[in-house]
Amino acid sequence: MGAMHFLVPKPYDALVPRQIPGSPRFWTLASGVAEIGVGVAVAVPRSRRVGGLAAAGLFAAVFPANVKMAIDWSDRSPRERAIAYGRLPLQIPLVLWALKVRKDTGR
Repeated sequence: MGAMHFLVPKPYDALVPRQIPGSPRFWTLASGVAEIGVGVAVAVPRSRRVGGLAAAGLFAAVFPANVKMAIDWSDRSPRERAIAYGRLPLQIPLVLWALKVRKDTGR
């Protein structure tokens, strides 16, 4: 998904909360870099421990964008609202998974 931030950035720009300083495009591209970097870190055994911690942080950091999406999509179709609202509780198992990856890779 990180590559999609570069290939089709406009939908991601719309998710950046206006309260965050800087341009939405900056944050779209920065989060794309972060997603790719975290994905690589989790995939490579040598960096998996730090990658798991970074993934947990990334999942928590993008939560405000998911909240904005849910608010912005409140007038969309039932299917689209379900997608937007469903993303919110999904962050919990993602963070727990990332922390488990970190723990299971302990030294």
